[in-house]
Amino acid sequence: MKKNTIVMLGGFIIAGAIVFLLMAATPGSSGVELTMKELLATQEQHKDDFVTVEGLLMEDSIKWNPDKIELKFDVKNNEGQIMHVIHNGPKPDNFSEGVITILQGSPTKKDTFVAESVKTRCPSKYEGKDMKDYDPETHKEKLNQPPKEK
Repeated sequence: MKKNTIVMLGGFIIAGAIVFLLMAATPGSSGVELTMKELLATQEQHKDDFVTVEGLLMEDSIKWNPDKIELKFDVKNNEGQIMHVIHNGPKPDNFSEGVITILQGSPTKKDTFVAESVKTRCPSKYEGKDMKDYDPETHKEKLNQPPKEK
């Protein structure tokens, strides 16, 4: 073979490998985002998809096995539908009742989801105080105080 042919063939192989690695490393970009109600209704259709879904954690359902690094728990939606979740990975830090869980993975058998990633967020942590308790005078006083010396 000519030297130019070998260089071009090598370049195509390297470019193909890079494209393959990019596609394999970013499964979330080719996934589907569904509500829990939609997922439970169409679970068979999405069994081969990478799905993002969220639900409220049911704390009394948490089963953590540190030896296997396996976490099993249930989530529910506002309509009261329940989905069982299996996650082979670490337990998130703030895993408690009322936490919204964001799950990425795929549905398996009926009402069961195998999560590759589990993230949590607590909406009350980011909400402001109730405006009915707001006192504008206290706000003015705090604004007019000199900064504290270090």
